[in-house]
Amino acid sequence: METLITFFEDIPTWLRATILIGGIFLFWVMEGVIPLFRFQYNKIRHAGINLTFTLFTAIIGFGLAGVLYFTSYWVAENEFGLLYIADIPLWAKIIIGVMLLDFIGAWLVHWVEHKVKWMWKFHLIHHTDTTVDVTTGLRHHPGETVFRIFFTIFGVFLIGVPIGIVMLYQSISVLFAHITHANINMPVRLDRALSFVFVTPNMHKIHHHYTQPLTDTNYGNIFAIWDRVFGTFAEVDDINTLTYGIGTHMDPEENDRLGNLLKIPFQEYRPPVGSKFSAPESEDHSMNKKSGKQEQ
Repeated sequence: METLITFFEDIPTWLRATILIGGIFLFWVMEGVIPLFRFQYNKIRHAGINLTFTLFTAIIGFGLAGVLYFTSYWVAENEFGLLYIADIPLWAKIIIGVMLLDFIGAWLVHWVEHKVKWMWKFHLIHHTDTTVDVTTGLRHHPGETVFRIFFTIFGVFLIGVPIGIVMLYQSISVLFAHITHANINMPVRLDRALSFVFVTPNMHKIHHHYTQPLTDTNYGNIFAIWDRVFGTFAEVDDINTLTYGIGTHMDPEENDRLGNLLKIPFQEYRPPVGSKFSAPESEDHSMNKKSGKQEQ
């Protein structure tokens, strides 16, 4: 275990990049062999847009890496955080550290993004993808990337996670982002069995359905237990009945243009049917009459 953590403490940038790019390439190939949906789209152009967002994420990640490293080294040096409340073996620290980072840095921030209006406006760029594939996993607006990183830093501080476990968690997190978004046909029974513990491809695809209530389910990244514990887990009888995207931005001129995707958080909010957010006051009554629903 110590060897594993020592390795991830000093994991070189080129190897982290290899995990990212290698995972995308592997699942890109698998999508051509065992696709879940046979999309009629320009796969290279689609990847170009999503990988541009990935580049933004990498740049911001490098920019904030110093804050993450400092926080992690400080808590380890001062034995501060939940991991130091009791004297537990290293293997237990690894499991607990990875699980709690997944909860705060992935599930919790994701849930908040769906509950806080201004954060949702950044996050919905991820949901605008109508042809979800492996490249969708890192389709995040730069603004969203910033507050996701800060949630992770907060998790590191609260839990007391040393840098080796942080790097291990991030490597696993990237791998699961590839797996769960990849357009691969997963055997239903296997997917369902694994989803009792881990987030699986079919489980996460439900989250990408274009309308409520499914959009607000299955927030997890690595571990499915958080959705099951907090009552946000959902499944469907037939995964093939799903339609990807978000109901307010189904026009390719809006969801398939990099320039517009970057501007969406700063455009006027459009409440989808069943939205938990209110429209601007001038629109509230008209939207409620059209949808027949009362905003909460």
